[in-house]
Amino acid sequence: MFRTAIQRLTSPSSIAAAATAFGAATYAYTLDNPVSASAKAADDSSEMDAIKAWMKETDVKLAKLEANAVSSGVSSLEANAVFSGVSSFMDNSKATNKIDIVLGAQWGDEGKGKLVDMLGMHYDVCARVAGGSNAGHTIVVDNVKYKFHLVPSGILHPATKCVIGNGVVVHMPQFLKELRGLKEAGVDTTGRIFISDRAHLVFDFHQAVDGAQESKLGRNKIGTTKKGIGPAYASKISRNGIRVGDLQDWEYFEERFRALVSSTMSQYPSLNVDVEEELKVYKEIASEIKAMTIDTIEYVNLQHKNGARILVEGANATMLDIDFGTYPYVTSSNPSVGSVLTGLGVSPNKLAGIYGTVKAYCTRVGEGPFPTEQLNDHGEHLGTVGAEFGTTTGRARRCGWLDIPQMQYSAKINGYTALNLTKLDVLTGLKSVFIGTKYVDADTGKPIHGMPASLRQLYKVKVIYEELPGWTEDISKCTAFEDLPPNAQAYVHRVEELIGVPIRWIGVGPGRRDIIYRDV
Repeated sequence: MFRTAIQRLTSPSSIAAAATAFGAATYAYTLDNPVSASAKAADDSSEMDAIKAWMKETDVKLAKLEANAVSSGVSSLEANAVFSGVSSFMDNSKATNKIDIVLGAQWGDEGKGKLVDMLGMHYDVCARVAGGSNAGHTIVVDNVKYKFHLVPSGILHPATKCVIGNGVVVHMPQFLKELRGLKEAGVDTTGRIFISDRAHLVFDFHQAVDGAQESKLGRNKIGTTKKGIGPAYASKISRNGIRVGDLQDWEYFEERFRALVSSTMSQYPSLNVDVEEELKVYKEIASEIKAMTIDTIEYVNLQHKNGARILVEGANATMLDIDFGTYPYVTSSNPSVGSVLTGLGVSPNKLAGIYGTVKAYCTRVGEGPFPTEQLNDHGEHLGTVGAEFGTTTGRARRCGWLDIPQMQYSAKINGYTALNLTKLDVLTGLKSVFIGTKYVDADTGKPIHGMPASLRQLYKVKVIYEELPGWTEDISKCTAFEDLPPNAQAYVHRVEELIGVPIRWIGVGPGRRDIIYRDV
């Protein structure tokens, strides 16, 4: 019922009625852009400001209505249809049939899944395009924690279809385990999730190889999740990998599987693979997988042509990109914006909003350079208050201050149209907060421009910090930017200024609704 209310509230007739109510000229509204019916009306912004204020006030009222409905027994998924309803209307990019993207802007674990969950109700299709079960997104709904590794977070919205694109590598046992978990939690995924017939499969022996490679590296280990992602992509690039669509022809699948195992064991003689048992497992699940397997390239492009709104959920993050990240301490795919084109099979002119997700500080899991890392009380505060443990591995994350040179590099590559600043609440209680604003060479003191490709140089950078006053006020109940303490507002403004991209969403707590929307 709330979805209907929002649709009525944001319909063309409602906007026109609101304009008339405030004495404004008649406005014609299109899905692409609200346009003035006269030059005078176009120049007169005061009426539209009044309309926006009215819409924001209505949003607050609807939020209260939602809270009452939840306490009266209405499901949170139904009630959450009002969440960001008016706010999303103000973001015109969502009113088109183009493709919006949520990306990780740092080293991962920024909170992408929460934004995807929040935005998901406004989209018809939610897709994953790269990586595999090495990704981990956690969403909290009514104090229930959902952990996703392969299934797109948009699955929590009953009207949203989910796609696993051709660029993803899929470990089927993990994928089916996630679906069973969702079913047990009361989430119906029937007919709502599709896997690309071109996506490659991750097998258990890929995971064994991943672990063996890490052990062999010893002190120089990469710090992978040991989920078999790298070896699976290696099989793909070596052109002996197996794709999801191959399961539809069992004789062909079996032939390719035996050949792949033989090739892999020739490289790793100590590897032990029970070929017959593995084949038995995949034969048992083949029909279940077949029901979800489609040509996602055809599907997504047809959905787009028919006016569907599509949201891409990025996995991992830019600084883990195989090309742009801190190589070799990276993942095996391209978690930056380019993966949307190659991992979903869509053209660049279909892309619209590119939303970078960035923590109010910075974390990293695994090995590799981390210029703003804090091995002190500040780092301990960030890790403890922020509950910084990996969704996929459970490993404690390394913590540090927000790194502006890194974020400027990330923004340059991805072309963010807006940012999602998460976990601002974690900074609460600190007397001062710091922002890493510049890199200089530790030996010469000369400024370093851009992101060094050489790890030796990156390990040696000295970070110049800017100190800002902290705040002690609890911000978890703030629902508008103006509700934040002045020092918290100043922090957001400064980050926005330094990166050069508007901050549209601000996370103030772990809950599903703990996000402030800014009309920027």
